Amino acid sequence: MVGATQVQKNIPVLPWMRNPVDIVDFKETPLTLLPGLDPRLDKALKNVHISSLFPVQVAVWQETLGPGAFERDLCVNSPTGSGKTLSYALPIVQMLATHSVKCLRALVVLPTRDLAVQVKRVFDDLAPAVGLSVGLAVGQSSLADEISALVKVPRLEAGFCYDPEDYANRLQSAVDILVATPGRLMDHINTTKGFTLEHLRYLVVDETDRLLGEAYQSWLPTVLKLSCPSDEIFAPCVKAFSPLICGSLKTIRRCGVERGFKDKAYPRLVKMLFSATLTRNPSKLGLLHLHHPLFMTTGQSRYAFPEKLEFFKVICESNDKALYLVALLQKLEGEKCIVFTSSKEMTHRLCNLLKSFGDLQMRIKGYSSCQHQAVRSKTLDAFRKGEVEVLVSSDNLSRGTDVEAVANVIIYDVPRYIKAYLHRAGRTARAFQIGRCFTLLLRDEARKFNALQRKAEISSTIYPLSSESIQALQSAYVSAFDKLKESVESKASRKRKVNFKSSKPRKAKAMKVSKD
Repeated sequence: MVGATQVQKNIPVLPWMRNPVDIVDFKETPLTLLPGLDPRLDKALKNVHISSLFPVQVAVWQETLGPGAFERDLCVNSPTGSGKTLSYALPIVQMLATHSVKCLRALVVLPTRDLAVQVKRVFDDLAPAVGLSVGLAVGQSSLADEISALVKVPRLEAGFCYDPEDYANRLQSAVDILVATPGRLMDHINTTKGFTLEHLRYLVVDETDRLLGEAYQSWLPTVLKLSCPSDEIFAPCVKAFSPLICGSLKTIRRCGVERGFKDKAYPRLVKMLFSATLTRNPSKLGLLHLHHPLFMTTGQSRYAFPEKLEFFKVICESNDKALYLVALLQKLEGEKCIVFTSSKEMTHRLCNLLKSFGDLQMRIKGYSSCQHQAVRSKTLDAFRKGEVEVLVSSDNLSRGTDVEAVANVIIYDVPRYIKAYLHRAGRTARAFQIGRCFTLLLRDEARKFNALQRKAEISSTIYPLSSESIQALQSAYVSAFDKLKESVESKASRKRKVNFKSSKPRKAKAMKVSKD
């Protein structure tokens, strides 16, 4: 049994993960010292106030445009807020800028709409400077509008009759880079004429563990099949370009039909994986068919938290966590805070309860996946600008979303898994700034939380809240709870009335028919 326990502790151990490149060995580097950076991109970065690259960005640059030269697929495990998005956006844009052919050559897949919108903004800061265009494919937006933005329709000459197949072949990609969620990506693959992945050069899987953990309509095998079909190798291309080919013939992909690529061989599809909690499961990583993968991580711990993040726990003596939350928010004196709950239902319930406190001198908003994209974007913008101090959110906001100057994260409901805790905590202390993570704990939750922290190799300091401050809020809490209860009952009553009215005419009509 001892042997089995040891094996269990060490699983999974992939050979290429045993000796990773340590990102800690790289230092922040000014743009002026970055080898090979395109002057146009140097200017674009400075226009958005970036004058140097963080360690993870320097490390990835070395393995892509430096000595590494994209020879290996990359798997990067780096803390939240360390700059992973720019680490892949910058080398991809620079590489694509060396060829002026207009076709979809880079695909970035992300698990949520909000994260996709954020990543597109990073590419938008860089791509136009070198003549590249970026597309976005996410849910809750018009599919027709996306199609018109992604596919270029050729002009038809007046009076000339085109064959439908010939017309379809004339359709061209309007973008060089696409940022997408897997569901909407599959919509375009299945229904959009002229949308093709056959010219794909780079595939980025951001938040890899989540994307590999859910099927999302089998998006990954579909993308790999369409971008790198192993059964379609063209002998003339192999013969003509054999001096330029490294590796086996399986790295040669079929010839494209878009202008500029006809009768030309392709290099292999480069894959780049990024996460703060990168999976080490061999079966999941095996789905990607990685090419001599290189593992890059920060330090020795599997779970990498932001460097300047401080941890605190608030022990709640009673079962009324909301009382302790309000006392904590008052003590933080209007600092920008994100409060994480266990579900979207709990998010809006807690948000409404906080708003029912009459004398709280802070603006509070809720944020969850049940809101429309436009509403969430508006709420997030208001939070970024400081128009909202407290954002109550479900885990919809926990992964990758970058909000400047978030001083505190408050975990209202303790998550079951360490990965969820890490991603929530990582909304603060980003870009090497100081941040604090508070966790509210009932007495019976403390043991489970302590075990979670031991697994993450971190520890929390008890944050004191005086019993006087809790007592002072008691009457206001009871009043707020009563207001919330009354509001919920009122809404339920109105809903019952609406249902009754909508059903009444149908009953009357049925009775009339019966009499006739």
